[in-house]
Amino acid sequence: MAAAATSTSMAAPAVLLPPRTTGASAMASRLSSSLCLSPLSFSSSSVKLLHTVSRKSSAFRIRASYTEESSSPDQLLTDLKEKWDAVENKSTVILYGGGAIVAIWLTSVVIGAVNSVPLLPKILELVGLGYTGWFVYRYLLFKSSRKELEDEIENLKKKIAGAN
Repeated sequence: MAAAATSTSMAAPAVLLPPRTTGASAMASRLSSSLCLSPLSFSSSSVKLLHTVSRKSSAFRIRASYTEESSSPDQLLTDLKEKWDAVENKSTVILYGGGAIVAIWLTSVVIGAVNSVPLLPKILELVGLGYTGWFVYRYLLFKSSRKELEDEIENLKKKIAGAN
């Protein structure tokens, strides 16, 4: 009997929506179901907010277009073969590709090892949040600091491109 009582208390909260079936209300219902609103926090202001969001997003209409140019697998293989034949240092490309695969694998192993240490992932998350907060305060909050960041990025671009 106690098991039945605990299992019914774990039921997912229901989300109530107006009975409209237009495209905007359908989008609002998908949005509200993805938000997982509980019955206690659901109010008429939530419905207004959902309808406002759906009206604004329905203003953007994206149309898919179809072109007659379709790439077949044979054409893809032909293009790849042409590009491979155009490469001068094939051994260098193979070496870089192999090195990239090994680097990705090694990074995955290191991240898995760090993730298995208790508390370390949460500490690193806090460090990341702290740094993000500092960066926003230092470079993004004020107009003069945004200009300073823009200048630093431009200087870095010039340094990488080789232009003085």
